[in-house]
Amino acid sequence: MRITRIDIEGREGRYAQVARRRGSETIEVMVLTPYQPNGKVHRVRARGGEDEPRAAARNLHMVLEGHAGTHGDVQAYYDVLVRFAD
Repeated sequence: MRITRIDIEGREGRYAQVARRRGSETIEVMVLTPYQPNGKVHRVRARGGEDEPRAAARNLHMVLEGHAGTHGDVQAYYDVLVRFAD
């Protein structure tokens, strides 16, 4: 089994699609908000440790939920991102 995409819904009107194409070295996070209805893509390296995905999870939580998250809140987003990591 291979997971190819996970959709996340935050506060009303805020969404993210997390995906990684076969052979890609990056995880793509498409963020859609009322301010960016066509979305904005953020790329996270699929290799290279915990720091970059952890920072991306913290930022993703902030954008989707509208406030800084606790460790557990951010961990949930981190867990989604690392599903696509090497």
